[in-house]
Amino acid sequence: MFHRVLIANRGEIAIRVMRACRELGIETVAVYSEADAHAPHVGCADQAVCIGPAPSHESYLNIVHLLDAARSTGADAVHPGYGFLAENSAFARAVEDAGLVFIGPSPDAIQAMGNKTLARQTVAAAGVPVVPADEAPPSAPEALAVAAGALGYPLLIKAAAGGGGKGMRVVRSNAELLTGFAAAAREALGAFGDDRLFLERYVERPRHIEVQVLADNHGALVHLGERECSIQRRHQKIIEETPSPAVGPALRQRMTDAALAAARCVGYRNAGTVEFLLAPDGAFYFLEMNTRLQVEHPITELVTGIDLVHAQLRIAAGEPLWLQQADITPRGHAIECRVCAEDPAHQFLPSPGRIIRLHEPRGPGIRVDSGVAAGFEVPIHYDSLLAKLSVWAETRDAARRRMIGALADYVVLGCTTGIPFLLDVLEHAAFAAGDTHTHFIPDHFPKWSGREHHQLVAVVAAAIDAVRARPGAVAAADVVSLASPWTTLGHWRVGRG
Repeated sequence: MFHRVLIANRGEIAIRVMRACRELGIETVAVYSEADAHAPHVGCADQAVCIGPAPSHESYLNIVHLLDAARSTGADAVHPGYGFLAENSAFARAVEDAGLVFIGPSPDAIQAMGNKTLARQTVAAAGVPVVPADEAPPSAPEALAVAAGALGYPLLIKAAAGGGGKGMRVVRSNAELLTGFAAAAREALGAFGDDRLFLERYVERPRHIEVQVLADNHGALVHLGERECSIQRRHQKIIEETPSPAVGPALRQRMTDAALAAARCVGYRNAGTVEFLLAPDGAFYFLEMNTRLQVEHPITELVTGIDLVHAQLRIAAGEPLWLQQADITPRGHAIECRVCAEDPAHQFLPSPGRIIRLHEPRGPGIRVDSGVAAGFEVPIHYDSLLAKLSVWAETRDAARRRMIGALADYVVLGCTTGIPFLLDVLEHAAFAAGDTHTHFIPDHFPKWSGREHHQLVAVVAAAIDAVRARPGAVAAADVVSLASPWTTLGHWRVGRG
């Protein structure tokens, strides 16, 4: 096993990896930008190294600075987390060339699955179903219209090097094609430095289903079931669950077989996720493979009892997979909600700021993976994810109700979060019935104004805390009756008002 691991990331995933390392007796090295000097993940590590200014391209995306930090601290392996350089084959190769172990798949596997057109061709050759597409559309307007017409509208324009919803546009006619193509190319170039695009038949109102896989360096390969990630804003997930309410035993067998075939055809190792679109008619199509740990991995851990970060570390250290497929028996139902510093009432725009008051829920079947603390200044430079709230229960409805209760007990004061919006989604009749798809939010919440009383309650709660903290100040009971549920110390409920 490794002696010291550098985590090339920040926030909750850095802390998650550090905890797993500590449990296995591995020392950890945190890296941080100047904006993250006081971030919680910095204090969780055995050592910490500043790798540059706030902009990510000068810090968390700077391969030279990351490798310098690994060398200077004596690390023998690097865990990339997710985001930043986690799916960058050049980074994985640079880590290996520096004599370190990259805790993830091989650079070749990352490269094969990182390019969307190459990935489609590779898995299609292995018999995995793919959406009809034109992988090299012409740039001339007339020829582009002909290519689009041959596929048939609606179409999805996608960045060849894309991911996370960047460089994507839905077009429904020739009139939208050219402007959509140009906009997607600009966005792809800005996000990935690569403006290559391809055209794909657009599947209306699909579910987003993904399969978790684990593979070792000795040829063993297993899946850990599926997750449904259909509740999305701007093509990015905010609620995930496992198992999917739409996937029965026969469909699960076909999808997991396809996922294993996709992983096998690139010689995959370590943890990865194969993503599919599930059409309303029951057909499913390969979407992409994420060659890293997923944000939503906790819910798979909750239903299987398998620690995926432990697995990553053990596989990267050369250990054979200790599990066979028959050993994996998921139990119950788990749901994850992403708690982000964003404003759902204003197109989910980022909402950075100083966290004045933080109360995270606790209780049976509740897990919080958090990367923030009270007093932390949420920077504007990075992803808006603050924490992930996951719950487990015996049934889907019990898990849904547990999540509603946990969200109602979760308060972040100082920056706007999506918690009230998440509550409304979970309480919606269509979600309760399992009738979800990737258009759920625009269909059911085309306009959302929020819960004004939530902010009021949070402000009152903070004021009461301030009064209690000052000797000789007016008693909190004089402000709001102590019998009120809003004044229970450490228990600020969002509630219904």
